[in-house]
Amino acid sequence: MKLKLDAIRGCLDGAIPGTIATCSADGVPNAAYLSQVQYVDADHVALSWQFFNTTRRNILANPFARVALIDPLTAAHYRLLLRYRRTEEEGPLFEIMRAKLAGIASHTGMAGVFRLLGADVYRVLEIVQVPGATLPPPPPRANLLAALRASVEELCLCSELDGLLAQTLDCLERHFDIHHAMILMLDSSAGRLYTVASKGYDASGIGSEIALGDGVIGVAARERTPIRIGHFAADYSYGKAIRDNLERSGQAASMDTEIPLPGLPRANSQLAVPIRTGQRVLGVLYVESAQEQRFSYDDEDVMVSLAGGLGAAMQLLHHGTQDHCDENRGTAHLPPAAPTGPPLQVRHFGENDSIFLDAEYLIKGVAGSILWTLLRDHAETGRTAFSNRELRLDPRIRLPDISDNLEARLILLSRRLVERKVPIRIEKTSRGCFALRVERPLQLSHVPAPG
Repeated sequence: MKLKLDAIRGCLDGAIPGTIATCSADGVPNAAYLSQVQYVDADHVALSWQFFNTTRRNILANPFARVALIDPLTAAHYRLLLRYRRTEEEGPLFEIMRAKLAGIASHTGMAGVFRLLGADVYRVLEIVQVPGATLPPPPPRANLLAALRASVEELCLCSELDGLLAQTLDCLERHFDIHHAMILMLDSSAGRLYTVASKGYDASGIGSEIALGDGVIGVAARERTPIRIGHFAADYSYGKAIRDNLERSGQAASMDTEIPLPGLPRANSQLAVPIRTGQRVLGVLYVESAQEQRFSYDDEDVMVSLAGGLGAAMQLLHHGTQDHCDENRGTAHLPPAAPTGPPLQVRHFGENDSIFLDAEYLIKGVAGSILWTLLRDHAETGRTAFSNRELRLDPRIRLPDISDNLEARLILLSRRLVERKVPIRIEKTSRGCFALRVERPLQLSHVPAPG
């Protein structure tokens, strides 16, 4: 039976380095170790191009190569015949391989030495298993398809975005044995992702942000492709990513309004998968582990499927909320509450819509603009009831796009208020409607944007 590339993907994760044999135009052979072999599709692999060495010169002169790979679990040896097709120097495949190479370089003490110049794509012409003794494959860690099926069935029962996010993280833990995860939504106009849900960390990091293109999460969103690393890579750690981004943008002084992104102090395995609906990226599903090589190609496959279902469910709930909002209940003016205690100082900075409560930073950006609008209406009229629809259309909020997931912003804001234990709450009252609860008198002050 002809061997398929899909059947030996486990050999491509680099646990045992492969070797490549090439031949010059005048027949001189050369063999070298491979840093990375990347699965592209059922008929193609990509090899990392890092140096202009003999292998590179031979391939450009003679496009055929032999690659030897070893299955790290069964010790089975395979020999592949390849034909060089092209080199990609940017784009999703290049970014996938660059991220993996960073992990491999760090793991092998070659950080700063390995630098990806291109992803050389080859067509696989033949795969042969080399005769010899092999070990029986170990039992699978979990039945991933069964876990995916159970998760999808549970997600189908969710009727609210808040519940959908929480259920997704719960399914990762119960069905996939993944204990550290987060979900981030994309603000495409700002070029940033913000955390709306997390699980497994001391601090939730709700409201924390990362720029598009920074770290595994940012690259996965920008390139619209899964990014998976099996070793710790300092260049893709999030503390460094956020710090570098602020320094690049000259905003180091704004660290006071940064909410730390949750994450393991040393994530040896990372997997970030875009949450998409059609061609649009809604956010990123991110999982990590302290264990090296925790996530395989099969894990990547099921996470892509799960993220696809999550994206479709988000889109359905988004449209459903708009269509079924109870307008009468959402816009009714309820009697004002009776706040008690000392006044709560609320300062709003127009420059970035940041909100400070009694000198403590709370939130900024669109979520800050929403809260400021609600508090102003409440202070001026005593109003407590609002609807998502009216917020979406309110020009004071400056929502980036009419299709922006306002519900995700409200979830972020609501959770942030609860976590900070401030005397302000946002409570859902019906589908698409919510109430503002204020427990202390408010003293609002606005600091206009400079110039």
